[in-house]
Amino acid sequence: MIHDPPPFFHRGPSPLARLTFFGLVAIGLMIADHRFQALEAVRLSISVLAQPAQRAASLPGEVVSRVSDYFANQDRLMRDNQALKSQLLEQSAAAQQAKLLVKEQELLLGMAPGKSKYASEGMVAEVLYNARNPFIRKIVIDKGLTQGVRAGMPVIDGSGVVGQVTNVGTFTSEVTLLTEKGQSVPVMLVRNGVRAIISGSGKDGSLEVPFMPVSADIQNGDLFVTSGIDGTYPPGLVVAKVTTVEKNAAFVFARIVAKPAAGVDSNRYVMVLPMPPASPPAPEAKAEERKRATNPKGSRRESR
Repeated sequence: MIHDPPPFFHRGPSPLARLTFFGLVAIGLMIADHRFQALEAVRLSISVLAQPAQRAASLPGEVVSRVSDYFANQDRLMRDNQALKSQLLEQSAAAQQAKLLVKEQELLLGMAPGKSKYASEGMVAEVLYNARNPFIRKIVIDKGLTQGVRAGMPVIDGSGVVGQVTNVGTFTSEVTLLTEKGQSVPVMLVRNGVRAIISGSGKDGSLEVPFMPVSADIQNGDLFVTSGIDGTYPPGLVVAKVTTVEKNAAFVFARIVAKPAAGVDSNRYVMVLPMPPASPPAPEAKAEERKRATNPKGSRRESR
C-alpha cells in the first residue's frame, strides 16, 4: 500500500467551506444593510471611486450618439434651409407681382374718369415693346386701325403727355415719344402763361425749350402744360417740369431743360386720345373767303 507524502504547504479550507462562509457573510451584510443601513458610507465611497470608470465606459457611447445627432441635425437644417429658400423665392415672386399689380392699378386709376377729364373719350392701350431701332425713342402699342387709331393722335398716361401716334398698323401702332429728337409740343407755363415750344433732346430723356429769351420769367420747378394751339394736343395736359435754367447775358437765348412729367419710357398702359375738333379758320382766311364770294369775277381775273 502506497502512502503519499504530506503536502509541503497547507492548502487551507475546502472550496465548499469557503463558499459557505462567504455566502453567510454576504447574507449577513445584506441583512445589516437592509435593516440598519450599515453599508451606506461604504456604498457612497465605492460610487465616488467608480465614477471615473463609469464615465470612461460610457464615453464611447455618448460620442457615437452626439456624432449621429450632429449629422441628423445637419441634414435637417439643410432640408429646412432649402425649403425656406424655395418659400423665399415664391414669396419674392409674389411680392414682385403684387408691386406690379399695384403700379398698374395706380396707372389705370390715374386715367380713370374721376381722375382725367379725357378718360371718357380715350382708349387704354398696352405697351407691347420698344421700337426695334435702339437710337430712336418709340414704343409699339396694341391698338391699331381696327380700334380706330389714326396717325397724329396724342398719347398720355396718368401723369402727362407720353407722345404722339406716328405710324398705324392693322392691330398695332407706333408712338413717337415726347423725348425723341425733333418731336415738338406747343406749351404754356402754368405760373404766368408764357408760351413756348418744348422739344425732345433725344439724348438722356430730357426736354429742351429753345429760343426762349433771357428775359423770360422761367424758374426751376415751373410746370409746362399743352397750350392746344397746334390742334393736336388738347389744352391743359401736363408736359414737363423745369429742372435747369441757365441765363447768360452774353447770349440772346436762355438754356432751359425740363423733365417729362409722364413716365415716357416706363409705362405698361397708356391712353390714346382722339384728335381735337378742327379749330375755326383764322380771321384773314374768313375775310379772303368772303371777298371771293362777293367778287367771283375778280377772283377769276386774279387767278388768270
